[in-house]
Amino acid sequence: MVDKNDRDALNALDSRLKSARDHVQDPLNQPGAEKAEKGGALSLAFRVSVEIVSAVAIGVGIGWLLDGWLDTTPWLMVVFIVLGFAAGILNVYRLAKGFGYAAGYTERDEQTGNKASTDEGN
Repeated sequence: MVDKNDRDALNALDSRLKSARDHVQDPLNQPGAEKAEKGGALSLAFRVSVEIVSAVAIGVGIGWLLDGWLDTTPWLMVVFIVLGFAAGILNVYRLAKGFGYAAGYTERDEQTGNKASTDEGN
């Protein structure tokens, strides 16, 4: 048998659980200095590796297709592997400099979101 104290304790627990479920909070939207950054170091490392690997893979694919078509095995594949690696490194450089994939690869002003002027006097 359940006595009155146990029922009161269960009702109090039930009301606290309902209150907690109603106030679910997203940790990424919490204010404070200890908030985890949305684009952390792991995502940056993953993006850098994807940039380089995908550029080299595209270079290998283009070189392999051109070598098969022009019967120049393996020279065009070697050339396009080098070009793909260079393109991957260029993309990582643009990422590190903050150019991203904006039109014309121009830097954006952090505060306004507008293109930053690089010309002095023009």
